Amino acid sequence: MTAQAGTSDTFPKLLLEHARARGGDPAIREKDLGIWQSWSWGEMREEVEALAGGLARAGLKRGAHIAVIGANRPRLYWTLIAAQSLGAIPVPFYEDAAATEMTYVFQNAEIAFAVVEDQEQADKLFEILPQCPDLKRIWYDEARGLRHYDQPELASYESLREKGREFARANPGFFEAEIAKGNGPDPAIMLYTSGTTGSPKGVVLSHDNLIASSRAYA
Repeated sequence: MTAQAGTSDTFPKLLLEHARARGGDPAIREKDLGIWQSWSWGEMREEVEALAGGLARAGLKRGAHIAVIGANRPRLYWTLIAAQSLGAIPVPFYEDAAATEMTYVFQNAEIAFAVVEDQEQADKLFEILPQCPDLKRIWYDEARGLRHYDQPELASYESLREKGREFARANPGFFEAEIAKGNGPDPAIMLYTSGTTGSPKGVVLSHDNLIASSRAYA
């Protein structure tokens, strides 16, 4: 079974629909060193499929949680959708989140996987690692400062993507079949409250919640 146009009730299904209908059109842009970089819907689909394959190969399962930590960068957005494509639930953190604040969330959500922006975010996770034994894998986007790190949990975004491409070649149709299993009421993301009056609380939002809100806002 593959996801079909007209049944786009999740973000991954919407991605497939846009890639089919307007694959060459710009999907996302980022300004880097004063120059705008652009990725088409087709390129975004290929990137998300590779990431989803890499995460599946690493063991990310439907219903599991994955942390995504950093600024609003294309690669981190693609990671969110890749996790959703597998039926996993991303748990995002802002780049200025303190390590001590992360500990409870990682423990509470039993997070085993994380994709982070850079060295600063990786260092926070290594700081809390002794209190978060479920955390097994950390992938980083920006390599600056991480060249001499030798922790076995750590690997690059590029390595995750390449292993995902190998997985996709060995498992044709896997990506769309996994997306087709998702439905609008499924959890799309979990956001934690600030915890000012107690322990932070995980708030789960469905694809239906977020898509309806986006359409109303637009």
